[in-house]
Amino acid sequence: MTRRIPRVVARAPIPLFRSGFGFLMGNRLTMLEHRGRVSGQARYVVLEVLERDPDGLVVVSGYGRGAQWYRNVLADPVVRVWSGRRRGAGGRATAIPAGEVPRRLEDYRRRHRRAAKALGRTLALPDLASDGPLPSDIGARLPLVRIEYAAR
Repeated sequence: MTRRIPRVVARAPIPLFRSGFGFLMGNRLTMLEHRGRVSGQARYVVLEVLERDPDGLVVVSGYGRGAQWYRNVLADPVVRVWSGRRRGAGGRATAIPAGEVPRRLEDYRRRHRRAAKALGRTLALPDLASDGPLPSDIGARLPLVRIEYAAR
């Protein structure tokens, strides 16, 4: 069972990102603005970045497929991203196929060993925190989303 981070802690970085100081959080966190699937209102979430390139980034849904932000971006993939010095950049969210998830998570664990262990402990996901092979169902439990930046 995934452990929940207290809401006040999870939402604490949002004012920093919204006021333009998100770069203080480093390159490993990003803030995503998405639309509520029922309300249509703007919603915000701060997420761990697994991969980054000039065209976009990959984030993980630590709370699985039931996370509200994940369900929202599947319903409406148009998002805005705050990451590093990038503020409110338009983008499009796409779920990464479950078959690709183990390879990407293994790469993340290799590149950011301590962060992966900390994230695994925080979310009570021992598979991510261990050095052993990832289970075959990890793609179903930890979905990844690619955020492609909109052309400028």
